[in-house]
Amino acid sequence: MFALPASVRVVLAVEPVDMRKSIDGLTALVRGAWGEDVYSGHLFAFVSRRGDRVKVLTWSRGGFVLLYKRLETGRFRLPPVDEGAQAVTLDATQLAMLLDGIDVAQVRRQPAWTPPGRTGT
Repeated sequence: MFALPASVRVVLAVEPVDMRKSIDGLTALVRGAWGEDVYSGHLFAFVSRRGDRVKVLTWSRGGFVLLYKRLETGRFRLPPVDEGAQAVTLDATQLAMLLDGIDVAQVRRQPAWTPPGRTGT
């Protein structure tokens, strides 16, 4: 679904967000609560209180893009987060699984291979 370069971060809000917030309300949250640059091209994801709606905000060539998804049944399954964290960083695969309703916490990955003599990133 998403083909994002590794340089693009996906930041998911840990606390539920009021889905009535518009682009301006979400950008204020990203800037104020997280101290992130909303014009960076990174993706910022927000889940509703009931867990059945997600908004993803990003900046793209002169304007904001807002993706909104509502599940007809079920809830989005959030990944485990550290206590006290305001947001968690995902990769493009985890975001796609989240939007597809897959429980990211139950998915296990093989360790990433790195060439001999190099450190992993």
